[in-house]
Formats: sequence, C-alpha cells, structure tokens
Amino acid sequence: MKITNVEMVISAVKQEQYPAGQLPEFALAGRSNVGKSSFINKMINRKNFARTSSKPGKTQTLNFYRINDALYFVDVPGYGFAKVSKTEREAWGKMIETYFTTREQLKAALLIVDLRHPPTKDDVMMYEFLKHYNIPTLVIATKADKIPRGKWQQHAKVAKETLRLIPDDELIIFSAETGQGKDEAWGALQKWM
Repeated sequence: MKITNVEMVISAVKQEQYPAGQLPEFALAGRSNVGKSSFINKMINRKNFARTSSKPGKTQTLNFYRINDALYFVDVPGYGFAKVSKTEREAWGKMIETYFTTREQLKAALLIVDLRHPPTKDDVMMYEFLKHYNIPTLVIATKADKIPRGKWQQHAKVAKETLRLIPDDELIIFSAETGQGKDEAWGALQKWM
C-alpha cells in the first residue's frame, strides 16, 4: 500500500472523543514495549510518527492514526509492566474494553507479540478476550531481525501453540528494522477493508 497521507487525529479516553465516520479501524494491542509504535512507523513509512518510548506504559490513551483517509490504526495502551497505579490500570482496562466491545468501525485487532519469546500470560489473556468477543485477530510477531531466520518458524510455532491460535487467525513474522512481513500485513488487512 502506498502511503500518501498520515494524520494523528486524536488521543481519546472516552467514546464521545472517537473520530466520526465509517472508516475501518484496526486496533493494536500488545504489552508495553513490544513494538506497537515501531510497527505503525514501519507500516506507514515514517521514522518517528508514532512515538516510541524507552519507558514502558507511555501510551495511556487510544491514539487514532488516519492513513490515506482510508483507515485508522488505533494504538491502545500496552499491558504488562507499566509502572502505573492499580486504579489507573483499571481505568485503562475499562477504556480498552469499551472500545473493543462497542466500536462498530473496529474491523480487526492486531495482537503484537515478541517473536523471540513465548507469548506472556497477558498476551494469552488478550487473545482470549478478543476471541470471546469474536473480534477478528491478526497476530504480528515482531523483532524477527533479532533471531536467526532459520529459527523463525520454530518461534512462530511456539507463539501459535501458546496462544492456541484458531485456524482463522493468521500469524505474520515481522521486523520494523528490515520491513520483513510489512507487505503480508497490508495484504492481510485488505480483506477487512
């Protein structure tokens, strides 16, 4: 997909702030620091458009990125080791759950996992949540450049087994460094647009 126009539209915390219109939305879920922002930046050919941070838990809102006036990537707060209070975490949980369970424009979730390691308990819980609500899911296994190519399939198999990936859901091996998996990811998203 040729990217001509990208805009950060809004950082929303409640439904009334979500963008109007019917453009398809793809939500990016994953633990803090798994590479959601790097994934967005690689997909849209921009270096630092989506802010990457060395401090986990930086994203605390639903960030809506409009791409080519054709679709949105929605970056949701990462889960896992963010140093936030329990109250704050519960508020995020509600905000995320509301978005995932009520947003008609949501076409699919992109569950971002780290190819180098088996998915975490939180990753498994997130996948089970998405399946519970029948949300189509594409698993993006990032950081492929950090392990030898010969081991990719072995790591992908572990990820699929750990998540108990259903046959309808695809796993794409991805690297924000090399662009590995970028075309496959755009191809997979096309079927929901």
